[in-house]
Amino acid sequence: MSGHRAFRVRTTLLLAATLAASVLTAAGCAPGTGGAGGARGEEEPAQEPVGRSAPANGSPFWVDPDSAAARQVRAYVAQGRTAEAGLLRRISERPAALWPAWDDPAAGIRRAVGDAAAKKKTVVLVAYNIPHRDCGLYSAGGAASPEAYRQWIDSFAGAIGDTPAIVVLEPDAVPHVVDGCTPAQHHEERYQLLSEAVDRLKRQPRTKVYLDAGNPAWIKDPGQLVEPLKRAGVARADGFALNTSNFQTTPAVTAFGTELSALLGGARFVIDTSRNGAGPLPGTGEETWCNPPGRALGTPPTEGTGDERVDAYLWVKRPGESDGTCRGGPAAGTWWPEYALGLARRAKE
Repeated sequence: MSGHRAFRVRTTLLLAATLAASVLTAAGCAPGTGGAGGARGEEEPAQEPVGRSAPANGSPFWVDPDSAAARQVRAYVAQGRTAEAGLLRRISERPAALWPAWDDPAAGIRRAVGDAAAKKKTVVLVAYNIPHRDCGLYSAGGAASPEAYRQWIDSFAGAIGDTPAIVVLEPDAVPHVVDGCTPAQHHEERYQLLSEAVDRLKRQPRTKVYLDAGNPAWIKDPGQLVEPLKRAGVARADGFALNTSNFQTTPAVTAFGTELSALLGGARFVIDTSRNGAGPLPGTGEETWCNPPGRALGTPPTEGTGDERVDAYLWVKRPGESDGTCRGGPAAGTWWPEYALGLARRAKE
């Protein structure tokens, strides 16, 4: 793995059989070299009153009632493990983005938007199927051709209908052009497909679109992102997204986003706060981003950011899903209750 990728968590999707009735979810996609330290070896959480952290769902965003976290809570309750169930409600009762299936996104999206519409909530979705995805590495793949991608994004957008939705568009796609990981021969195609995807998604009357722009520990100079984001259609989108699946602190990301916003004429942005409550793992090792121990849930999803440039704090990464087989973790994208408990136990909110 090249050094410039060390700060970035990749995401992948679970196979349909893994999630059965639910849609495919976002998965941390990290290289599988096991490490010595470990979240898996962390102590069980101290016993504490059930529901101490169970939040009231005052968020405007939809909560998946059949997420892996929700199923785990039900299992813990059935086993009499009430303290653990209470902790995991910090995850299960808060909204996290859905990452619909690579093969057919429509079914999962329709399930989500149907429930969200009934509850008058906004669905948060991630479109992650760009050709040559992850520059041939651990989340390699994506649509087989430009035309296949156009068909996929058309199905994705059409399934949203007129339900309020936020779409984070193609994590890593623009930053991988900037950092040189995506081969140069694919750059023009990528810009074209992203730009078309923005236009297609914006045909849905209540859909907001944010182009992924990495995080400040990955592309450190926001000026490098300006022209690529413009070519990808950011002016016709609702803005850009930062910190997807990463751990950078909200103040650091906000400062970076504010600078990038100014360079883009005041573009607005959203921040993934799903696992940044304790910031990034100190150091610059190649796996600081992969299942780092000691991390915590960040600010719960909200539109009340207190910053006119920041439209929302979102949980784009689904907390509790592994980044990969590093540090004793299961395969990328697998629900990992021990790690989830650690994130929840350390949460300040």
